[in-house]
Amino acid sequence: MLTHFDDQGRAQMVDVSDKPVTARIATAEGWVKMNPETFNIIVEGRAKKGDVLAVARLAGIMGAKKTADLIPLCHPLPVTKVAVDLTPDPSLPGVRIVAEVKTTGQTGVEMEALSAVSVAALTVYDMVKAVDRAMEIGGIRVTLKDGGKSGRYEAS
Repeated sequence: MLTHFDDQGRAQMVDVSDKPVTARIATAEGWVKMNPETFNIIVEGRAKKGDVLAVARLAGIMGAKKTADLIPLCHPLPVTKVAVDLTPDPSLPGVRIVAEVKTTGQTGVEMEALSAVSVAALTVYDMVKAVDRAMEIGGIRVTLKDGGKSGRYEAS
């Protein structure tokens, strides 16, 4: 059953007021593929806008904290941890992104983890788009969700 719709099919925010408060965690991942030259610019710290990975990490953290402002039916949550890791991967070539979000609350933080990865990826693109407009963002998915009634989910 899709709980974001009422009995007339209208979108609604899910009522979580009767759900117990539990520790919640979610992780998500994604990547930005780019030309080898662009990859080298990032790794060597030669981007004109500054430290691409540091700025994207901060943007991802901010993205997780702003999820309820961006996704209409998400609950505003007091996140207790947001970690965003960006790892250069010459085999792409590009940057792999992993985000972990924690809270203690009545609903999960999957959307916050997905938002963190998405905003970090968009920031990587923004930081070096002047030299590579053909970058590709992809692979964004939840890799872990735990806490709450539905239990643990781990991507295979």
